[in-house]
Amino acid sequence: MRGRALLLVGALLLAAVAGATPAAAANAGQTSGDCSFPVTMTDATGTEVTLEERPERVVTTNPSAAQTMWEIGGKEQVVGVTQYASYLDGADSRANVSAGFGVSVEAVVGADPDLVIAPNASAGDVQALRDAGLTVYHLSQATDIEDIRRKTTTVGRLTGNCAGAAEANAWMTANVRSIENLTADVEDEPRVLYPLGGGYVAADRTFIDAIIGVAGADNVAAGNYSGYPQLNDEVVLQLDPEVLIVTERSSGIVTQAPYASTTAGERNATVRLRTRNLNQPAPRSVVNAVHNATRQLHPDRYSEDSYVPRSAVQRTETTTVTETAITTEPTATPTGGSGPGFTAGVAVIALCLSVLAARRRSGRR
Repeated sequence: MRGRALLLVGALLLAAVAGATPAAAANAGQTSGDCSFPVTMTDATGTEVTLEERPERVVTTNPSAAQTMWEIGGKEQVVGVTQYASYLDGADSRANVSAGFGVSVEAVVGADPDLVIAPNASAGDVQALRDAGLTVYHLSQATDIEDIRRKTTTVGRLTGNCAGAAEANAWMTANVRSIENLTADVEDEPRVLYPLGGGYVAADRTFIDAIIGVAGADNVAAGNYSGYPQLNDEVVLQLDPEVLIVTERSSGIVTQAPYASTTAGERNATVRLRTRNLNQPAPRSVVNAVHNATRQLHPDRYSEDSYVPRSAVQRTETTTVTETAITTEPTATPTGGSGPGFTAGVAVIALCLSVLAARRRSGRR
């Protein structure tokens, strides 16, 4: 099957940090009750994408989309992934479609996909892929956890994995609620900051800020900034975080200016999380991040019993799911470790965000 996008009239409505797009609103109306084909859905560019049949060959241009496909039971449909999805079981047997910080159009075409799923970070690749004659669905930017739920539902509907998407969302939601119950009455929330490198940080209206909030912490960059702004040293010192969130690739930043002169730097106070859990808006990442962040920020409150395993969410005969009681299981993926995530390192993050910031001013992101 080689489904092709049906391009109708629509203004270019790229996902913005300021709020949800009409595409997100349209996708929110898609329920898991009907997973039949053909299906037509409007993506983040305002393009109506029609799939006549269930896509059997899917390429993901960003690891968050690949992770989502794995979580909803669609990994066997995936024939192409980027290099930063290599941590997924079996990803090494798929075509690597990476090219620098983006994707290789030739490699994607060579994978012969019925559908290309392009998350927000791949915005610059969408038109080139469409010009090559491919059916591309561009996902909008996730600014909170609800956006991740909607994106998971959308990917499930596009690929015929509605029940799996509903189950993955139920699992993620159950874990978020479990952690929220632990942190709801925290009075003195630790003041944290997540430096991305190059002065960039995660601020308000980002899914990263939402994760920080669930974990019972106050993101000091969220008060006056949104998205992923670049802050100068003076502003960082004024914000004076008590704790820095670092990854396996940026742990040394606590000893570097200006962070070394903050309260967090003076106390060497850090929370270490995996890059792929913080930088990939997908169900598994959210579950791992909220548990691992809370375990470190509030060790006196955190309990391993707070983890809700996949077995505790049951699929019904329809495509909806029911949450059951929380049971005791080993916690989510442990903190730390190595392996590719959303970026190749802090320098890559800074460069990517710099490019995104420039393109945002001309209409992207």
